[in-house]
Amino acid sequence: MFGGGGGLNPRKMEQMMKQMGIDVDEIDAEEVIIRTADHDLVFTDADVTKMDARGQETYQVIGTPEERERGSAGDTGGADADTDESGADTGSAIPDSDIEIVAARTGVSDDEAREALEAEDGDLAAAVERLE
Repeated sequence: MFGGGGGLNPRKMEQMMKQMGIDVDEIDAEEVIIRTADHDLVFTDADVTKMDARGQETYQVIGTPEERERGSAGDTGGADADTDESGADTGSAIPDSDIEIVAARTGVSDDEAREALEAEDGDLAAAVERLE
């Protein structure tokens, strides 16, 4: 199908992606956790790439996950995600990173983004759709 033997030159590929408005960055991740309804998938040796295509961010995770009991991954013994800087319980299990993503995508305040995420049980896509 494609001639020329061996595929595209990586430098040429990078130039083409830049022309299309696509930025690719390697992320020096220590650990990636994917939490499902049944269990957590924990990547401790993951290669993570972030691709930004005109404001739409996509993350690629390459590695071999370890399956753990749901909720057991990511417990570092530090402050709970449900507390603010003073240690008071905020009553929300919504990660700040999710709030920032929804707020940036929709242009609303962090409080409005948090409310939408809470109403949609943490579903990013549903929260964005609710606010758009």
